[in-house]
Amino acid sequence: MDTLLSSADYNQLRAFLAVAETLNFSRAAERLGVSPSALSQMVRGFEERLGVRLFNRTTRSVVLTEAGERLFERVRPAVSQLGDAIGQARQQRERPAGTVRIHSFRSAAEMYIEPILPAFARDYPDVVLDVTLDDAVVDVVAGGFDAAIRIGEVIERDMVAVRLGADMRQLAVASPDYLAVHGAPAHPRDLVRHRCIRWRWPGRPIPYAWEFFEDGAWFEVVVDGPLIVDDKPMALRAALQGIGIGFVVEDTVREHIASGRLVPLLEPWSARFPGHFLCYPQQRQMAPALRAFIDAVRAGQPVRDSVD
Repeated sequence: MDTLLSSADYNQLRAFLAVAETLNFSRAAERLGVSPSALSQMVRGFEERLGVRLFNRTTRSVVLTEAGERLFERVRPAVSQLGDAIGQARQQRERPAGTVRIHSFRSAAEMYIEPILPAFARDYPDVVLDVTLDDAVVDVVAGGFDAAIRIGEVIERDMVAVRLGADMRQLAVASPDYLAVHGAPAHPRDLVRHRCIRWRWPGRPIPYAWEFFEDGAWFEVVVDGPLIVDDKPMALRAALQGIGIGFVVEDTVREHIASGRLVPLLEPWSARFPGHFLCYPQQRQMAPALRAFIDAVRAGQPVRDSVD
C-alpha cells in the first residue's frame, strides 16, 4: 500500500476495519453511516486493490481470511494511534497549550504583561510565555515571535494592531537643582544650549532626536549632553540626579512632577502620539495559546510605572 493514503484508500480501510471488528456488514454499515451495499463495494474494491481476499462471506457468516487477520492485527493499533493523535490535536484547539513568544518594549511589559502573569499562569497552566524585553524594533515574523507590544509609530503595516492604552506624550523634564544652575529653555530649539540626557534605540549608533510639535507639524531637535544611554529608567534617574534635561514618557514621571522632584518643560510643544499596541501577524487559524494571551492582555488593567 502507498505510504500516503488517498481519501478513497482511507475510506476503504475504514470499511475493512468496521467489518473486521463486527464481522457483520449490516452493523458495520450502520456504524459508518452508509448502506450495506455501499460498504460491500468498498470492501470488494479494497480486496481488488490489494489483490487478496480479506473475508470469507456466506449468507450466514463473515469471517476473516488468514491475510485479513494479519492485516487487521497490524492496522488496528495504527489506526487507533492515529485517532488518538487527531483527538489530541483537537484538544489543543480547545485547551490552550504550548509556547507563546512575545517581544515587548520594557515599559510596555511592566504595564501590560506583568500585571496579568499571576492570573494567566493559574488559568492556563499548559501555556509558556517566552518574553523578550527589548526596546529595539525587530521584525516580528523573522525573529520567530508570535506577538509584540510597542508604540504605534513603529508597527509594520501588514500586522494586526490592537490598541492597549491611550495616546502618550513625551516631556522634557529637569530637576530644580539643574534649573537653578542652567535655567529653563523657552523653546525646544534652546535645548541645543543645554546639557541633555540622550537616549539611543538599541542597535542604532546615533541617539534619538527629540521630537516636538508646532504649527501642525512635528520637528526634531538634535540635542547634546554628558550622557547617552539605551535604558530609559537610567535616563530618568540621571535627570532626577540633576545631570541634565531628560526626555521621558509623561506617565513615568507623574509622581516625580507632583512631588516637585522634576519640573516639566516645553509643554506647549509636547503633543500626543499613538501609544502602545499589541501586534501580531495576520493568520487564518490562531493558536489557542496566542489567543488566550491576547485576550488576557486586552482584559487586563494597565498600571503606571515609576522610577524611584
